Amino acid sequence: MEKRHWRKNLPEQTQQTEVSKEAKKNLLVDAVGIPLSIVVTGANRHDAAVLDELLKERMKPLDFEHYEHITQNVCLDAGYVGKADVASRHGMVPHIRPRGEEKKAIELHGFRPKRWIVEVAHSWFNRFRKIHVRYEKTACAYNALLYLAAMMITMNKIMAIYPPL
Repeated sequence: MEKRHWRKNLPEQTQQTEVSKEAKKNLLVDAVGIPLSIVVTGANRHDAAVLDELLKERMKPLDFEHYEHITQNVCLDAGYVGKADVASRHGMVPHIRPRGEEKKAIELHGFRPKRWIVEVAHSWFNRFRKIHVRYEKTACAYNALLYLAAMMITMNKIMAIYPPL
């Protein structure tokens, strides 16, 4: 009779993600808050390190050739100081506002910073419980859930703009 060989410790054979135990979503959104690009990194990695990948992965219109002459702007916070050349390489005009300047403008004019649109988008993603606390072991499964959530957020935004008849 043949001896049966069992696998030892099956979870170790599952391919782990390349990020740290905690994951961070880096988002690029448009002026309304629709996600254009999502990049998942380790929580210990700075946001400015993945700006090139974030801008490279952004969605573009199908007839992008017609939009090439239109100037695209990107608003970045003070953490991206020194990364203006990365945004320029992707054909975007960077607007990087220092920390003190934004605080003074809020006190004088009482406006909301443009980064609040990104914070609201993060809040929409956190409403999906399976994404807020990362249960997925592989990066592929986690990215698939993020793309599904981004699609649902986009549909909700479109339905708010164009309600059904």
